[in-house]
Amino acid sequence: MRTFPDDLTRAQQEWSATYRQLAERPGRTELRRRLYRLSAEVFFHPYWQHRRPGPGAWWELRQLGRAGGRAAR
Repeated sequence: MRTFPDDLTRAQQEWSATYRQLAERPGRTELRRRLYRLSAEVFFHPYWQHRRPGPGAWWELRQLGRAGGRAAR
């Protein structure tokens, strides 16, 4: 399991929570804007500058976001 920076993990957790809220309440402009901002924050995070993220890295990060920052088993 990789170790991700806390702010990257937090952004992914917020992304997952916002995505769930948007699924429950579609058409909410503020949630769509927040999701867009968080997507950019995660995708362009400095952690990825020197590492080319592969599918495995994205999967692990998404799992951390869904699990609230705890390693999913």
